[in-house]
Amino acid sequence: MEQRITLVTLGVSDLARAKAFYEALGWRGQEVEETVFFQAGGLGLVLWGRGELAADCGLEPGPAAGFGGIVLAHNVRSEEEVDVLLAAVERAGGTVTKPAAVNAIGFYSSAFTDPDGHAWEVAHNPGFPLAEDGSLTLPDFGGQ
Repeated sequence: MEQRITLVTLGVSDLARAKAFYEALGWRGQEVEETVFFQAGGLGLVLWGRGELAADCGLEPGPAAGFGGIVLAHNVRSEEEVDVLLAAVERAGGTVTKPAAVNAIGFYSSAFTDPDGHAWEVAHNPGFPLAEDGSLTLPDFGGQ
């Protein structure tokens, strides 16, 4: 298996609500056959009905509430961008779950959930600089 991710699919309970939330944050998607596709840098973010997604994976749908063990991350270029994005999240119907602050390892971060409870981290980490196109290349951690 090559070391890459091409699509991240989020199971949602209300496709129109989920699409509206991400569009309110400035994302632009395409709806095709009850699925919404967003280009997100070098990968795609997909919104699809929770039940349909579970069935497609051969799984029984689990509870929608609670932490699902996955956090998506959105790094930005400044602390101010973190604050601006959190305000937009709240206006769009998301929930800030961790206010922005300098975290235990020294960079400015926060967290929120979308209307379906999918967790996102928003961070300005000077140690993870972003390219002009927004892509991230992890630094060399020196064999740690």
